[in-house]
Amino acid sequence: MLQKYFKLAAIITTILILIVGCGDATTATKPAEPISSASSTPVAASSPVEEHRIVSTTVAITQIMDQLEIDLVGVPKSVKTLPSRYDGLTKVGNPMSPDMELVKSLKPTEVLSVTTLQYDLEPVFKNANMKATFLDLTNLESMQAEITKLGEKYGKQEKAAEIVRKYDAKIEKIRKATEGKETPTVLILLGVPGSYLVATEHSYIGDLVRLLGGKNIIQGEKVEFLASNTEHLQQANPDVILRAAHGMPEEVVKMFDEEFKKNDIWHHFKAVQTGRVYDLEERLFGTTGNLAVEEALDALLPMLYP
Repeated sequence: MLQKYFKLAAIITTILILIVGCGDATTATKPAEPISSASSTPVAASSPVEEHRIVSTTVAITQIMDQLEIDLVGVPKSVKTLPSRYDGLTKVGNPMSPDMELVKSLKPTEVLSVTTLQYDLEPVFKNANMKATFLDLTNLESMQAEITKLGEKYGKQEKAAEIVRKYDAKIEKIRKATEGKETPTVLILLGVPGSYLVATEHSYIGDLVRLLGGKNIIQGEKVEFLASNTEHLQQANPDVILRAAHGMPEEVVKMFDEEFKKNDIWHHFKAVQTGRVYDLEERLFGTTGNLAVEEALDALLPMLYP
């Protein structure tokens, strides 16, 4: 079995840390009713309504909150353009290492991150005496479930249901488009400057391939990414190779090009021989689910079914 030839390298955690970078819900506290001057008996103050002060630490979550029309008090620092709804808000640092002092200064009622970073960040939040909520955006179904839960929690059920229905309709359309077609086998490489990993069926991009009817050559694993062993990858001889570049995309694409040119074993891959090697656009193909799902599926479709 192919998976027995892969050894999860100790550098994977470090690499994952490098690559994650997928109406007003804030209710003001209701003031107490004034004491009537006509009566010596004070009027009881109304019970205060909870004020939501939410900090989003990833771009994907920030985009989801925008679509749900939920206000935030803090957002991540990113080279990517964030929704204009959040212009002027405090930037709390990059997704993999938020500035805990900045986060605490915002007095959040909830801090949102993703499960991909939970192993590294949960103890950091714990040490800062803050509880973070880690959203599972590793696949479309999980992302839809998280959107539904956020909608229920912050009174945006209709908005959440609308988003979920849109993706359900897209998947149904994709199924009809790929029905009866031969299943392509796919290898997904996830690269950052200086290194790359193999994405399993449990990764977000792996899930997109599955939704399109493709078969990831890495089966039976429980993790999202594995260290690469080109000799054993070649034995699986995939029909398609997808290369996802993160961190510094242009530099990573050059790294992939050099690797495929200098390492002779790649020349023996069927996908290389037939020209079915594709570089994925980082904007559409993040390491976690995001709102570009429809565009990503449309972009993948001709790669898997030329």
